[in-house]
Amino acid sequence: MAGKSKSGGVTYRTKAKQHFFRSLDLNDVITPADDDQGAFTGTKLVCSLGPSSHTVPVLEAMLNAGMVAARIDLTWGGLDFHRKSLQALNEAMTNTKKLCAITLDTLGREMMVRRPCVFGEDGWPLHPDPVEVQAGQIVMLTTRQDVEAHDNVFPVTYPHLHMMVEPGDTIYIGRYLVSGSDSASLYLEVLETDDQDIKCQAQNSATMDGLMTVFHMERSNDSLLNLQNNLPLLSDYDQEAIKALGAEFEIDFVNLAFTRTREDVQEARTFLDSIGLTGCRVLAKIETRQSLLNFRGILSLADGVIVSRGNIGLDVAPEKMALVQKQLISNCNLLGKPVLITRVVDSMVTNPRPTRAEATDIANAVLDGTDGILLGAETLRGAYPVEAVSTIAQICRVAERVFDSATHYETLMEATQVLDGASKVGTQSATLLHHTNGNGVDNRDDLSGSSRTNSEDDVQALSIDSYQDTFAGPKGHNMPSRTATTASAGSLAYALANSGPHRLQPLSKLESLASSAVRAAGKVDADMIIVYTATGRTAQLVAKYRPPMPILTLVVPRLVN
Repeated sequence: MAGKSKSGGVTYRTKAKQHFFRSLDLNDVITPADDDQGAFTGTKLVCSLGPSSHTVPVLEAMLNAGMVAARIDLTWGGLDFHRKSLQALNEAMTNTKKLCAITLDTLGREMMVRRPCVFGEDGWPLHPDPVEVQAGQIVMLTTRQDVEAHDNVFPVTYPHLHMMVEPGDTIYIGRYLVSGSDSASLYLEVLETDDQDIKCQAQNSATMDGLMTVFHMERSNDSLLNLQNNLPLLSDYDQEAIKALGAEFEIDFVNLAFTRTREDVQEARTFLDSIGLTGCRVLAKIETRQSLLNFRGILSLADGVIVSRGNIGLDVAPEKMALVQKQLISNCNLLGKPVLITRVVDSMVTNPRPTRAEATDIANAVLDGTDGILLGAETLRGAYPVEAVSTIAQICRVAERVFDSATHYETLMEATQVLDGASKVGTQSATLLHHTNGNGVDNRDDLSGSSRTNSEDDVQALSIDSYQDTFAGPKGHNMPSRTATTASAGSLAYALANSGPHRLQPLSKLESLASSAVRAAGKVDADMIIVYTATGRTAQLVAKYRPPMPILTLVVPRLVN
């Protein structure tokens, strides 16, 4: 629906989702959930494979509990270990007769502390000697390559970190996939830089164990933009590993770490096509403020999005994190692209049961519209990988039963008509828009292009409420002009937002078919929707409307000469 922003422009606002309970009797709520649906959940579970989850028996149990995709994280672990894990996964799939997708998570632009390691009997790298750091202690970070790590000196893999920091910055060092139950989270305040050395003071006590990653939390008090390292999107190891594993196994997804712009997605797509992985999908990981500011461009090219709450939670104020998550989920829901969240049951790394806050967090994410949950340390090195999968799946099933599918359907129908109409009008009226300035005045004699209206930006303006309110907060930070979401008079977004229901554009044929199938299935209370597809696009459009019944996809193969 249309609304006015603080600046007076017009934005497209999504309706708040409502969740209705059939009964307010608490006895109905606390009754144990039945298992008539088996391990099926509409919310898909992606599990990281590691030392706790690389054997056939454990993988079989995880598949039976609800795992539908296995994640290989190239950040840590050797290629031989990952290859053996995937071989075990193939055997587990054969034994259980359950399919499981394979996702590769790239190393990308990750910065780490350089430390020697040893390999365990299973081939997993280990750091046997933890480092104790006390609050107030002076810690030296260095980019010098000839320095070895010891008690208060941490050499960093990124050679230009000393050029990015200033006194007053905060640098976070944490264990790879650090969880809330770990003490391996260290916050450092930068005191001064001296050539390639960065002198810091520890803000808390910590026991630094395992692989240690580095995240630069700079001051950025007067701007939402922050400095970024210039590491490549895909490291040499990423490219070698993707080629090697892609030649031996069927890779379904690549999770693109530290995605910053739509160009990153295009670069990854080009690389995958060049090595023959044309059917592999790209999931963009949203991990920094820059990816938030460029989110709509990233979403336009990516096949899906992963909200990496561990890193993005460091780069966004705590009071804004919930709003950020809801905004990202709403954007993905509007465009029908899958969105996953991370870091949901940190406590289950060491405990067989989640905390009350974690259980509530999962349920709320499902009710907000998230499509999947990615498990990291919980299944990679946690003590209860199977229990973690089973617990999350059960929470998701219960939440899905009270999801307001009808309101979600009506909201998406209205929004889809507006957005679909925007793209059509943008194509048909490109000439008119090119010659119209922001006030609706014809400026055909002005060939400078300075007043050109970008129809894509206008479509984006309809898909989300003001980012200014979400990220800037009470300080009133100014957003860069390229991310403005208001629609000025005379623009395409303004015309569509004020056109009224009778001016909404018709849906595309495929979208109309998918939405009609969901509506008909709901009307007759169908038990299942069966979709015939060749590429998966039709099934994805049906899933966009989140019907309350399962979707069975029958793939019609395409014969190629």
